[in-house]
Amino acid sequence: MALETPEYELITKYQKIEIRDYKNHIVAKTFVDNNYKEAGNIGFSRIANFIFGGNDKRQEIAMTAPVITTSDSTRNRHEILFFMPKKYKLEELPTPNRKDVTVEERKLGKVAVVSFGGWATEKNVKFYTQELEKYLKLNSIQNTGEFMVAQYNSPWVVPPFRKNEILVKIN
Repeated sequence: MALETPEYELITKYQKIEIRDYKNHIVAKTFVDNNYKEAGNIGFSRIANFIFGGNDKRQEIAMTAPVITTSDSTRNRHEILFFMPKKYKLEELPTPNRKDVTVEERKLGKVAVVSFGGWATEKNVKFYTQELEKYLKLNSIQNTGEFMVAQYNSPWVVPPFRKNEILVKIN
């Protein structure tokens, strides 16, 4: 069963790199102070708790893809977020039971993206982030935020069939 993904307009594509323009989306998010791998696991669990009924209405919310992780390059702090299904308005969503999970509207806007398979390990994230940075520099495109890791698959999907992306906001 395919999961809902956020809508965007494809502006241009060059090999594995795309320039996209995302619409506004509602997200559930949390911040985790830990290493990359542990932060992803902890953050995922917190938000999964919210969408599986850990909220003031005990309402279940459908899972979407991708799960996004943004890392603050100056400290070991990670933001993990899930996109909410597009059928919801912000005011229709329940309030998370956890104080460290919030729901808000987010505009990604114009982003540069590189896709890759396998696992989104720190090593792979670093490699593909550098690939995207090279493309941006070569094309005189300025990024305006931290690089984000998007993971589309459940842990049970084997590496050859996994989909991941590195995204960064651009001017």
